[in-house]
Amino acid sequence: MGCVFCRIVAGELPAARVLETEHALAFRDLHPQAPTHLLVIPKEHVDAVADLGDDQAELAGRLLLACRDAARAVGLDSYRVVTNTGADAGQSVFHLHLHVLGGRPLGWPPG
Repeated sequence: MGCVFCRIVAGELPAARVLETEHALAFRDLHPQAPTHLLVIPKEHVDAVADLGDDQAELAGRLLLACRDAARAVGLDSYRVVTNTGADAGQSVFHLHLHVLGGRPLGWPPG
């Protein structure tokens, strides 16, 4: 397995896990961009949002609920959820992941 996030799901690489469900895994980002920065990933490999099939709508919803539950687990009541799709958008790991950012005021617009 070459995908770093698939290796984390498989337990081959360590991660500071904060939440695990049947379909998703949430862990702390190694290079946080906010005081709290979590990554929420599906346990099955999907490259990005653009690669989700219509038959994966339930998975997409479960990922959003996992973001909510992971934020609660670390005590965030205000946070931003972001996902990047494609290299030009800043995606560097091509396994769908959602960033949960919080712990400070977040400006707008991002980027």
